[in-house]
Amino acid sequence: MVASEKQEPVHSVIVVGGGIGGMQAALDLAESGFKIYLIEKNPSIGGTMAQLDKTFPTNDCSMCILSPKMVDVSRHQNIELLTNSEIEKIDGFAGNFKVTVRKKARYINDKCVGCGLCAEKCVLKNKFPNEFDEGLRKRGAIYIPFPQAVPLKYIVDKEQCLFLKHGKCAQSCIKACNANAIDFEQKDEEIKLNAGAIIFAQGFEEFDAGKKYQYGYGRYKNVVISIEAERMMCASGPSNGIVLRPSDNKSPKKIGFIQCVGSRDKENEYCSSVCCMYSTKEAMIIKEHQDAECDVFYIDMRAYGKDFEQYIERAKNMNIKYHRCMPSIEEVRDSKNLILTYEAEDGKIEQSVFDMIVLAVGLCPPKDSKKIADVSGIELNNYGFCRTIETAPVEAGREGIYVCGAFSGPKDIPETVMQASAAASKAKTLLSGSKINFVEEKKHPSEKETGSEPRIGVFVCHCGINIGGVVNVPDVMNYAKTLPNVVYSSENTYSCSQDTQKKIKDAIENYNLNRVVVAACSPRTHEPLFRETLVESGLNQYLFEMANIRDHCSWVHSHEPVKATEKAKDLVKMAVAKVNLAVPLKITTSEVIRSALVIGGGVSGMTAALEIANQGYDVSLIERDSELGGNLKNVHYTLTDQDISKFLNNLIAQVTNNDLIKIYTNTEIKSVEGYVGDFTVNTENSCGIFNLKKTTSFFNTINLNNTNKDTLKGGVIIVATGAQEYEPREFMYGTNSGILTQSEFEEKLSKKEVNAKRIAMIQCVGSRNDEKPYCSRICCNVAIKNALKVKEQNPDTEIFVLYKDIRTYGFNEKFYKEAREKGIIFIGHEKDKQPNVSVEGGKIYVEVEDRYLHANIKIDVDFLVLSSAIIPRADTHNLSEMLKVPLTQNGFFLEAHMKLRPVDFATEGIFICGMAHSPKLLSESISQSLAAAGRASILLTKGIVQTEAVSSEIDSEKCIACGNCIVICPYNALRMNRDNEKHFVESNPLLCKGCGACSVVCPVKAITMKNFTDIQINSMIRAALETIPEDEPKIIGFVCNWCSYAGADNAGVSRFQYPPNIRLIRVMCSGRIEPEFIYNALLLGADGVLIGGCHINDCHYISGNVHAEKRIKGRNSIKDYVKDAGLDEKRVRLEWVSAAEGQRFADVIRKFTEELKNLGPNPLKLKLKS
Repeated sequence: MVASEKQEPVHSVIVVGGGIGGMQAALDLAESGFKIYLIEKNPSIGGTMAQLDKTFPTNDCSMCILSPKMVDVSRHQNIELLTNSEIEKIDGFAGNFKVTVRKKARYINDKCVGCGLCAEKCVLKNKFPNEFDEGLRKRGAIYIPFPQAVPLKYIVDKEQCLFLKHGKCAQSCIKACNANAIDFEQKDEEIKLNAGAIIFAQGFEEFDAGKKYQYGYGRYKNVVISIEAERMMCASGPSNGIVLRPSDNKSPKKIGFIQCVGSRDKENEYCSSVCCMYSTKEAMIIKEHQDAECDVFYIDMRAYGKDFEQYIERAKNMNIKYHRCMPSIEEVRDSKNLILTYEAEDGKIEQSVFDMIVLAVGLCPPKDSKKIADVSGIELNNYGFCRTIETAPVEAGREGIYVCGAFSGPKDIPETVMQASAAASKAKTLLSGSKINFVEEKKHPSEKETGSEPRIGVFVCHCGINIGGVVNVPDVMNYAKTLPNVVYSSENTYSCSQDTQKKIKDAIENYNLNRVVVAACSPRTHEPLFRETLVESGLNQYLFEMANIRDHCSWVHSHEPVKATEKAKDLVKMAVAKVNLAVPLKITTSEVIRSALVIGGGVSGMTAALEIANQGYDVSLIERDSELGGNLKNVHYTLTDQDISKFLNNLIAQVTNNDLIKIYTNTEIKSVEGYVGDFTVNTENSCGIFNLKKTTSFFNTINLNNTNKDTLKGGVIIVATGAQEYEPREFMYGTNSGILTQSEFEEKLSKKEVNAKRIAMIQCVGSRNDEKPYCSRICCNVAIKNALKVKEQNPDTEIFVLYKDIRTYGFNEKFYKEAREKGIIFIGHEKDKQPNVSVEGGKIYVEVEDRYLHANIKIDVDFLVLSSAIIPRADTHNLSEMLKVPLTQNGFFLEAHMKLRPVDFATEGIFICGMAHSPKLLSESISQSLAAAGRASILLTKGIVQTEAVSSEIDSEKCIACGNCIVICPYNALRMNRDNEKHFVESNPLLCKGCGACSVVCPVKAITMKNFTDIQINSMIRAALETIPEDEPKIIGFVCNWCSYAGADNAGVSRFQYPPNIRLIRVMCSGRIEPEFIYNALLLGADGVLIGGCHINDCHYISGNVHAEKRIKGRNSIKDYVKDAGLDEKRVRLEWVSAAEGQRFADVIRKFTEELKNLGPNPLKLKLKS
């Protein structure tokens, strides 16, 4: 319910902050049909994540995974993007806020096409520190923040522009802008918005390292902060991916990383949560790319997240050295090297000389957080972050206002994304009854019949002088007229402008065009625009192709106009060849059963179920045990002193009293069938109790039969089965009543049954070992919670905590400090020197070697409390097989993507939350449960699910039912149909994502990949090789859409020059590349073939690049066949290039071209000519 019934709630939401959290919240709500105003104070969305090189613990290219999300935001018809804007005033109430926004003048209007000519001509070019590159690179007074910026529009810095400051300038920028996009008369604009809810997602600021004088930042040239190191490491950064010493631009041979700079100290008591991991990541990446020694200096290694501990071990195996100490720094005056003085493990004081130091600076609240609080009426905590409570982690303290990400406290990307989806879900729940809708649905004309013969129109773009200044555009246009079935060709100043869109529509009408080719820039950015133009003209959007003659031609061959023109002609010819074979594709829809199936009745399952029910959808809540509550029944209090019993009882009451929730206790799942939108779960109830509702007789229905079987239907499934406490096999557990687990000890404390003189606690029992290498995340917090409770009940009790690392991350660091202040003694020990436990004469003794005293300590205790690991439930494996979803090596459920899809499975329509995903605290479980509910409810809200038009199609007559395709499909989109005498595989278009891996392994070519068919790709190969130069190598490149093609785009945007010998063919995934394509290219005379894909573990389609690598490099591989044909295997090259690695892409082409020149012409080419 909203705060006032006087006015109908508004069906729109304001999201403040355009980082990954804000984008995720905006997209979730936009997909649910809400109008979204996304407000970002900077010129581009992307936030801090856009500045990162890689992300831990998968080492994904940050821009590779972020850029598609940014593009999605820019394209979504329900999202209105307000960059360079800030909120000034908030009036109204939940459901109907009146918000005033100040949109600052950009001095660039919407005509800007992002060509960059203005920046090239600016008289102050490269004069000012580039904020995106942390000042390590310069920009002009007119600039774009970074090549992938959204919106891709320039901005004038009014503080630096000569004309805006002094009214005096030659205004070369205006003269260079053919689009007339520069407007020095533009003023700040005050915008009034009406929204039902507000989500704050402003992120954080890095700590100002200059405040820590002792570390020399700002005084010692070779001391940098972590975000500066990230920009150096990034392939598109100021040093092209190589970390260089600022003092002399030399590659450092020895780098030190110092942790907790601006965290865990008197000024900022909290732990910044991410620093240990990002420093380890930086050290690993630097070590991979440069021959550098890396040493990390730390207090506690806080590798508490999913797979974090294993990541640290990988780093150690790479010979990254860790020192548990806080060093001092002094600079060597002549060399500018840094001397670090620190205490070594043996207690001796040592000194080491480093070429460079990286300070792991902490996360601070945004500088304008107080202004935000004053304007919005939300509260801040003692540190300046938005105040939240443990049981309501995304509620900002004022109804209708929610918070996500680091604005409520330091957290990493997955936690931010979870909270973003959680906040979006809460906003959706608040506004579930709203009727005032600002979303306008587009109406399109009905689709035309295209006829049997192709009639192609080709539109060649000048892009100002970006293309026309290098490529002879009229020559390319005239050449296009000679190509098969081209009936119209024209040249345009800017193909993406509104006037050219009208020109394309008019040409389609006047020349009866049924297929269109646009030769301009990248399909990754502009294809949706042109496809929409076709739809508005009554043509199927898939009767379209783009030739990228800017990013892949004029920009990267700017000094070779003749060759660039010849390449542009080839690219147009290849596009025409493909579009000649294009057919209309249909995006079909399937209805979604508008109810949810939630598996697990603990706090996560109940939270998810209640959230979905509160949005108006039926829920079946399935619980294996006889009552709801899960692990939370064993929790009696929290570190923040929340009344957990009251919270749990209230949650159970809300669930049991909600008419839309049907509860099935004592119920086990026997099988799962179906797919997104239409799942069937077959259950068995051992006690015959089902549909449990709290009524006067407590049970609504009782079936006295021993077993009750039920079939439940739903459009989505949420897995919330939880985890369990490990039962120790070590430390003499079970032999003495005084040796307990933390949960057993907490039970005693809750009954005030602990009366002890001395207590010891041992951490990491059953985890962080060879068998279970992961950290269980909650154990340190639970131990300190129980230790403090003992002190509360009996202040004289001595307590000893034996630990490897204390991992009270975030704001819980204050409780670690409080524990020490109250006399709780923490004894650190090394990982390989476990405590020894003995029982002598009924007395419990614990002996351990203190890592700081370097001496054994033996303690006799009344209670020994073991902080046991959190392990997966015993039935997790069976459930994963029924759902056809994967598990991690440690037995927890594996999400679709650790960073950006932390609650989705790869199998669409199934979601994960709580400790079934991994160990986590209560607030984190609640956030993830709300997120899972929010993500699931998107499908329920839509009521339909769309098929992927670019998907697999199987010829049942050709299929021999070998099953190769079923094995390789990462999305479970293929199934064997055994209903008829002839068995064959069927493809479910609702699950297929169009990667094409299945078509490659089909031995009888029964699988067609729509829009990327074999015949289309082979036609492009033939078109590219119709003319073969005698004195230059010609290369065919097959590159995946998401990374390598994007890397080529990045090379273009960055103007990295490389030889014009390559012709790129875009496929969705490197796993789609058939051996036949490579053989055909070589047989038709290509001197070399390049295969480009995402880096291993970065694949957009999970595993496509792994299959490509095996196919090309493994046993009986493509390279082997090439050698058997008498060709040098070096003519086939496999490269992983990320979306951010433009320089690497250019380097690869340059080196490959030189290598092929040395090899000489393809012998098959000579045979063809003879």
